[in-house]
Amino acid sequence: MPLGQRWWLSRKSRLAVEGGASIRLLSVYLFGGWGLAPFCLARLRPSDARFRLPNNTSWSARAVRKKVPDPLSSLMGRPVQKFTRRDCLRWGAGAGLACASKALLPGCAPPPILQPLGPSAPIAQGAKVAAIRGRDLAAMTREAFDAVGGASAIVHPGETVFIKPNFLTVGLVEHNPFDAGECTKPEILIAAAEACLAAGAAEVFIGDGAQVLSIDWTAVRTLDGSTTMAAEAARLNATYPGAVTLVSLNADSPAWDPLPSPGTSLPHILASSLVVRADRVISVPVLKTHRHMKVTLSLKNFIGVAPLAPYDLGAGYRSRLHLAAGGIPQCAINLAAGMRPDLAIIDASIGCEGYGPFVGADLGQRVDMRDRLGDWLLLASTDLVAADSTAARVIGHDPEDIPHLHMAYEQGLGQAQADQIELIGASLDELIVPWTPTPPGPASPYALT
Repeated sequence: MPLGQRWWLSRKSRLAVEGGASIRLLSVYLFGGWGLAPFCLARLRPSDARFRLPNNTSWSARAVRKKVPDPLSSLMGRPVQKFTRRDCLRWGAGAGLACASKALLPGCAPPPILQPLGPSAPIAQGAKVAAIRGRDLAAMTREAFDAVGGASAIVHPGETVFIKPNFLTVGLVEHNPFDAGECTKPEILIAAAEACLAAGAAEVFIGDGAQVLSIDWTAVRTLDGSTTMAAEAARLNATYPGAVTLVSLNADSPAWDPLPSPGTSLPHILASSLVVRADRVISVPVLKTHRHMKVTLSLKNFIGVAPLAPYDLGAGYRSRLHLAAGGIPQCAINLAAGMRPDLAIIDASIGCEGYGPFVGADLGQRVDMRDRLGDWLLLASTDLVAADSTAARVIGHDPEDIPHLHMAYEQGLGQAQADQIELIGASLDELIVPWTPTPPGPASPYALT
């Protein structure tokens, strides 16, 4: 067996992370088939971790720390109150003996072949990013389109458009995920759809895969609560000859198209045909820090167009994308490259700082940009790397230190160099605000998307 081959414990023995806990699964690293099998356990954050067993029993890390019988004990068939270093060594020794012979490991196979990246280089041309400040998100969205030449510069008559928000926690949480800063604001999506219809779009799809099978669009309300996405879609359909269709990608995608996945161990990566086959694609993320990606913006937003089912290892997340060589950074880049996005509008009205992308006790913290900048902010560009790099700089991050942004620039997906990005509407110095970064720590393979 090749050096460093990783073997995960059986599915029933794995703890599925629910709620974005930072836990690294118990894993065995086999070295040449011999009995060296060190285990690794990452820390549990005390309040945000929840574990789901195969029978859907849910346990919290806080409960475990209070000596409530933990889920691992039920799997092992004996009571366990505390997992010590001695236990770890004893388990490691036992696993090493059990795995010493390749004959005891049916299905042993070499790791998947890494798909070559192919020739690529950073682009030379510059980019423009428009900064729109204000307090009316609908009006600001219209200004954002004007700043890039108008919606007619993006959308042509008769074309289909897919607008991709970040709806990470829609349908998952009891609090308002839009006011909490976890999700893209409906006001921006409604205004963007109307701008596309006014430019002659035949059909505008708005949707996300997120973490649920289906989204209840009647429950997706604007910040002021005056209307819903469902009601606004009906209004636009009655006003324009084109149609607005609200879609939950995991339930409504007619097909999943394979896209090339260079730089990963995946032979291809699946994406919703509604997005891949759209004439125009617009990414509308919300500005957030991310515990495993540092930031989640317009490029990372495309992870939500991949299906849950084939990439889920039982935890309800796209775990196989995180575990693939290249990980989520390269997978996000490959999805964005396959989508050929035409525009990014970054929602920097109410976002998330710290241990995002969720908001809550011991998690990320809500940030209303009006409290930091004096206004809400939108950033718009036809170059997604430039938009994301500018957003990162606004909150004090260097794009060079954000793996997926640096990789996207190096692979020629867009411009990241500050001296090659023209900021329209404001100077960068006018926009920079204090923003708590995500705490340093090991990346979990089970990061939520």
